[in-house]
Amino acid sequence: MFTAIVTEPIRPEAVLKSLASPEDGACLLFLGVVRNHNEGKAVSGLEYEAYEGMAERTLSDIAAETSHRFGTDRIMVLHRIGALRIGEVSTAIAVATPHREEAYRASRYVIEELKQRLPVWKREQYEGGESRWVGSQLASDGPRAHEDPELHGPQAQAEGAEAGDPPIDDGDGTE
Repeated sequence: MFTAIVTEPIRPEAVLKSLASPEDGACLLFLGVVRNHNEGKAVSGLEYEAYEGMAERTLSDIAAETSHRFGTDRIMVLHRIGALRIGEVSTAIAVATPHREEAYRASRYVIEELKQRLPVWKREQYEGGESRWVGSQLASDGPRAHEDPELHGPQAQAEGAEAGDPPIDDGDGTE
């Protein structure tokens, strides 16, 4: 198993190559990519921020749970942070198993858990210069921990994470 929060571009071919095993009949790769629209607005890019220590532990925990549930330790989960352009990979999930059914189920489990638990925040930049945090309490209610609407996700939510109510990025480029 390998999990990481990364700042460099994710290379899909390297992810797949790292899982190659002669005992597996399936190697599934899921890529979350930055799309050019959301909720009727033209998106020009995204910025991801993370509570890195907690995010690393969460990725590791999710991979361990997946391994236990689906019987494989050939799992790689990467989530990129920083500024991303349209079409860039934000999330890579690779799972290798003897049979395809387990690979599909394991990959789906990982992405759904990331959506629910990973302390990563997403700010969409729109054509015309506007931006906003999405997929979190920041997007709908404003900052929960502070009154400053310009405060970044991880800073505003460090206290919220402790309280058990952090905003969660969807991790796959969709809402």
